Amino acid sequence: MMTTTASRSSNASTLPPQANNNHTATSILEDKRGRTTKDKEQQALWKAIGLAVSLGLVTIAFEWKSAEPAELVELGALDSEFEELQDIPLTMQTPPPPQQIAQPEIIEVPDEEDIQEDLEVNLDVEVTEETVIEEVVFEEAPEEEMSDEIFLIVEETATPVGGMTEFYKYFSKNLVYPIPARQAGIEGKVYLQFVVDKNGNVSNVQVVKGIGFGCDEEAIRVIKKGPKWNPAKQRGRAVNSRVTFPLHFRLT
Repeated sequence: MMTTTASRSSNASTLPPQANNNHTATSILEDKRGRTTKDKEQQALWKAIGLAVSLGLVTIAFEWKSAEPAELVELGALDSEFEELQDIPLTMQTPPPPQQIAQPEIIEVPDEEDIQEDLEVNLDVEVTEETVIEEVVFEEAPEEEMSDEIFLIVEETATPVGGMTEFYKYFSKNLVYPIPARQAGIEGKVYLQFVVDKNGNVSNVQVVKGIGFGCDEEAIRVIKKGPKWNPAKQRGRAVNSRVTFPLHFRLT
């Protein structure tokens, strides 16, 4: 290294001044590069040494076992400390006997019993023209009074006088189609509910399901002004009944 520097200095003395300066700068840069490379190598070496030391310490810390003296315990001494468990026998409770249910006593009753009555019949009766025979009057059973109850289910339902055909003819002749319903093109069924009394009169007319636009009111008007009805019958007698009746509105 010294010979190289000496040769460089001898060469530098022979070179011109400008070349000498360039040569000096180059030698300085090479020296810095060499020092930088050495510093890097030393840093890498120290890092490797530090990593190895750290790994060694961690391994020693995990593998280190404390050697504490363990006390020997006699098993016989432990057994004496436990209390002896006594076997407690299971007590079996006998269930109470079932209650005896007394069976009903069946008494036989004969289907037919001979009833003997001493009837005295005197057949030795003289009948003459002057003998008056009393008429036997049988009392009629009192008529059952039918209350004003309104029946929903009857044996014979109420019907219009003249039948359904005549009633629909009356409905078609007397029905006035409401103008709002005609303009809106409304059609459908109006379901009415009313009471037909014993005399066949219609009352309490109500709309159960309507279509509006004046059709409901027109249906009520036609039913109220319509003919009488044949009343419903229960056990052969006229009774009050509630009737649900549909009226169909249809544009022609």
